Amino acid sequence: MKRIATLISTSLIAASLTCCGQSVTPQKAKDVGSVFLKDTVPNNLSKYSQATLASGCFWHEQTLFESIKGVVCVVPGYAGGGKTWPKYEDVEKGTTGHAETVDIYYDSSKVSFGTLLDVYFDAMADPTQVNGQGVDEGTQYRSIIFSHSPNQKRLAQEHIDALNKSGKYQKPIAAQVMPFTLFWPAEDAHQHYLNVHTTEPYVVKSINEIARYQAAHASLIKPGHDFAK
Repeated sequence: MKRIATLISTSLIAASLTCCGQSVTPQKAKDVGSVFLKDTVPNNLSKYSQATLASGCFWHEQTLFESIKGVVCVVPGYAGGGKTWPKYEDVEKGTTGHAETVDIYYDSSKVSFGTLLDVYFDAMADPTQVNGQGVDEGTQYRSIIFSHSPNQKRLAQEHIDALNKSGKYQKPIAAQVMPFTLFWPAEDAHQHYLNVHTTEPYVVKSINEIARYQAAHASLIKPGHDFAK
């Protein structure tokens, strides 16, 4: 993602600030970002439901899903490959087989797996893009739903089938459905990256994308975690 960030021109950043009428000021990004950093993570996550999703940059996905009501914790990391304890530098070369992934813990009495799938697909730049999202390209950015149960597998496949039949997209949905096996948390530097580095060009673009999604789905967003307001 560092390599990709250098490719984003000033004109693209400016466009991201005005597209669809959504603009997040630097101070707003900093203030809202700090709210995420103050969120308390429960000591016992085992009592919560779990969803594990890959969809491009895990910096973006962590902040997006942590803004959703009912989500208690989101951990960025790596899944889908064979190497144990993969490192970011290796994953970014596309040689480990892993995809950037987020492990989501949520209260199923407040938000359903189906709603998380709605967020997952609706917030994508292009759910038909193979091996990437937007300017992030490569197998490490591919889209995968890692199912934790037969029910999650069924719901994920039904969701994909419905999108394919909807006529909304000219190409088939690219997301794979795979059984969950192992998840490797990313290094500390990648935890809450968007909420700490709010002035970096890549982050500015991502925050504005999140804000546009939040503006269109305000009822799903936690108080204080809305970049759009």
